[in-house]
Amino acid sequence: MSRRWAAAAAVLAGVLLSAFRAPAPESPIHFAGRRLDFFLDNDESPKRRAPETMAGGMAAFDYDNDGDLDLFFCNGADLSTLEKKGPKHWNRLYANDGRGHFTDITAKAGLQGSGYDTGAAVGDFDNDGWLDLFVAGVHRNTLYRNNGDGTFTDVTAKAGLPPARLPKFGPLWAVSAVWTDVNLDGFLDLFIVNYLLWEEKTEPSCPYEGRNEYCHPKYYREIPNQLLLNNGNGTFTDASERSGIGLQPGKGMGAGAADFDLDGRPDIFVSNDKLFNFFFHNLGGGKFEEKAFELGVALAEHGNMISGMGVDFRDLDNDGFPDIVLVALDNETFPVFQNTGRGSFREVTASTGMTALSRSMAGYGPTLADFDNDGWKDLLVTRGHVQSPLMEPRVQINQHNSVFRNLGKGRWQALTAEAGLDALPPARHRGSAVGDFNGDGRLDFAATALNGSAELWINDSLGANHWIAFRLRGTRSPRDGQGARVRVVSRGLTQHNHVAFTVGYASASAGPLHFGLGADDSADLVEIVWPSGQRQELRHLKAGRVYDVTEPEGPADH
Repeated sequence: MSRRWAAAAAVLAGVLLSAFRAPAPESPIHFAGRRLDFFLDNDESPKRRAPETMAGGMAAFDYDNDGDLDLFFCNGADLSTLEKKGPKHWNRLYANDGRGHFTDITAKAGLQGSGYDTGAAVGDFDNDGWLDLFVAGVHRNTLYRNNGDGTFTDVTAKAGLPPARLPKFGPLWAVSAVWTDVNLDGFLDLFIVNYLLWEEKTEPSCPYEGRNEYCHPKYYREIPNQLLLNNGNGTFTDASERSGIGLQPGKGMGAGAADFDLDGRPDIFVSNDKLFNFFFHNLGGGKFEEKAFELGVALAEHGNMISGMGVDFRDLDNDGFPDIVLVALDNETFPVFQNTGRGSFREVTASTGMTALSRSMAGYGPTLADFDNDGWKDLLVTRGHVQSPLMEPRVQINQHNSVFRNLGKGRWQALTAEAGLDALPPARHRGSAVGDFNGDGRLDFAATALNGSAELWINDSLGANHWIAFRLRGTRSPRDGQGARVRVVSRGLTQHNHVAFTVGYASASAGPLHFGLGADDSADLVEIVWPSGQRQELRHLKAGRVYDVTEPEGPADH
């Protein structure tokens, strides 16, 4: 059966499943799902080569500045040559018409790609007002400059990005990346998340019942992450070694940037696969100190190394200090690290109920976002197992996505069927991107699946909760506002968030910063702390709209 017929059969199965399912009980969060045209070709084979099961990053970003979020998908290639074999392997860019309908414009944009691409990171690295795109991949990374006319140019060599190879290790495999201004000079720097040392010619064999299965990460050598400093002239300098980042080999799968101690400098958390995690504390002056054990985020509470996948690093309890959520495989749980506000974290996975809720699940992409607009960030998790479909039914390989509703009292409520997320057949989901794709004030999401079609989940939740959102424009700070901290005070709640586009697994969500307001129809106070140190206050803003806010030109506080 061809993959297109397989996809059609899966869609038909989903329709029939929906037709005969009993009506779901009312849920405060609910989605309507449909397939998108994009098909993720991961070049899966009986060899069970490691990159096959780690594909699937994506991004939601407004590439043409028309006010709505477009979708970009990374795609695979021929793993033996690491070259794309025609349109079936192309990366894809889809333009949004503002109502959640997407048109393929890949060829016009020039984003077909050329290698086995894993992850996407979005940021305006040259501060020209147009969001650019970094694509991470196997032995090859690509930096695309947004030309502002609907096209992109590969500037990897021109920008001076180093080749994806280190003399002491060999070829690098990047899964994802983070754009953030680590030295506060107003230009976004690039942190590249490298996974492990892989070459097809040295792929280990891991037989299981007379066939191959994907190998445990212990069979591969760890490699360090990289830090590239933006020179402010369209080029970058490799600062991996002198910053301390390159001195810590790992097996990075996800990363997030946030100022955990509110000292004005962004820190970086990295989830590692079957190794302890990294926490790079920004010391200033381009230097970082790895402090995961000291801060309490190196391991989950049970003390075992887990299959750390994607990450989100932002305030989930509205105390003003960013927390950390990552996901892993079944029986490993989805760890939740609460920022104490005193220079450390404490794990609250069990006490919040997440241990029991997630124990049977395999997750890839976590994103903290307020899907019911009640003022508390919920947790979306794209789910699917790392092993091949041949492990069914012994292991649940294909899974439905889930959203964990934040009840606001240190507890979670797991919603899958209740949220309509079983309307499409289960799959090996990987990347995801969150944003308001149809402009109705409710956050939607898109997700990828190995050897399958991408999914679009439109938020059709009932309820009359209000919302407000902000699109930030830096002047002294990075133009796209990344790193800015925002506090919103309404009659019923005070909440916090910060602009950071890299979330989940190998993906980016680059929409306006969204806040649910619950029953409040306005925000009494909005306070913005820009990366430059500039503080800005806005008062009495009506709900139900996106505000464009420009950083004042006044002196910074640094």
